[in-house]
Parts: sequence; structure tokens; C-alpha cells
Amino acid sequence: MWRCTPGDMLMERLKAERVDITRVQRLKGPSALCHVTMREGDRVLGDYDEGVMECFALRKEDLAYLSGFDLVITGLWGRTEKYLKQIRASGTLIAFDGADRPFDPAGLTALPHTDLAFFSDDSMDDEALREKISSAASLGPRIVVATRGAKGSLAFDGTAFYDCPPAPCTVVDTMGAGDSYIAGFIKTWLEGKSIAECMETGALTAAGTIARQGAW
Repeated sequence: MWRCTPGDMLMERLKAERVDITRVQRLKGPSALCHVTMREGDRVLGDYDEGVMECFALRKEDLAYLSGFDLVITGLWGRTEKYLKQIRASGTLIAFDGADRPFDPAGLTALPHTDLAFFSDDSMDDEALREKISSAASLGPRIVVATRGAKGSLAFDGTAFYDCPPAPCTVVDTMGAGDSYIAGFIKTWLEGKSIAECMETGALTAAGTIARQGAW
């Protein structure tokens, strides 16, 4: 009898969303898994099992493929930080999501080779957050953006700070809010729009995501 594994389910879902899976690596072992609980619409991340991601590495052909794009985005747990210098040297822009730990070892490796850096922090006051953003910017990124949940977002381009309120919405499920914000911001930035416009698009995109159940 055929047994459907988590890896099989992931592949089927990607195909259903018309995502090209020809370059997906399938390694023997458990899939990466993060436990999530919902509390009144707000997602709370629990235990994380890295599974086969612990052994993940980009292949030579992967690096050549990625270097052909305008922009590559990766994140804190993507296991790709050590390749960013090489990818960026080809002229490809780099975006990095530091989650809520931008100064972890992976972040410290990635930030010097990053054009757009993102992280989340809704616990700090404005002054402390500006210092944190400035510290990240000093490592190399052209633009650093901090998402703050219900407080909106704050960005820095090396010269000035930009503040953007959240877009009004009914919160159903906050899962994927940060990822959606980043997607909206990057799309608009690649279109040559201003930082303020990028932040506004990011906020609107996030609002559309958290207004739906199980959006990620």
C-alpha cells in the first residue's frame, strides 16, 4: 500500500499551486516541521524540527539558476546564507528575512551581502527599534525594514526612517502576515516605486492574508 508522506503532500500542494518543482531536492529523512497554535487568530510558533533541512545545500546548477534572476529572497532558516555573496556577485539582488532573530549567526553571515533586509519586532519602543534597524543597516543592506504587527512597519534607507501604519482589516489568522508584507514590498520595489509606496503595498498585502483562515 502506498503511504503518503509529508514530503509527498508538500509536493502535491506545490503542484496544485502551479509552482515549478523540477529543482526541488528530496532527501531521505523527516520533513522540516514547525508546530503552530492559534490564539484568538494570532499564530504562536512552537517546537521546530529541522529534519532534512539540516543537510540542505545548494548545488552548482542551483547557483547558476538563481543567479539568472533579478532578485533572490531567502531567510534565517534557509541554509543559504553562505551562498549569497556568490549569487550577488552575478548582479542578482538579495533579500533576506531575519524573522525575529536578525543577528543570529545566519543573519550575520547574510546581511553583508543583502540589499533588502527584513525582520520582525513588536516589543521595542521607537527609539530602541531605530537603533536595532541602524545596527542591521551598518552591516551592509541598502534598506532595512522591521515589521511590527499591529504597530505597522518601520524602514531605513541609510539616511531616513519611514513609518507606515498597518492597513485596516479584520484579523482572522495572522499566519503568513510577515511573508505577505515582504512579498508586497519587494514587488513594488522592483517596479521602481518609493519606499513609502513599497511599505503601503506590503501592509495591504499582509492585511489581505490575515483576513483569511489558513492563508499560509
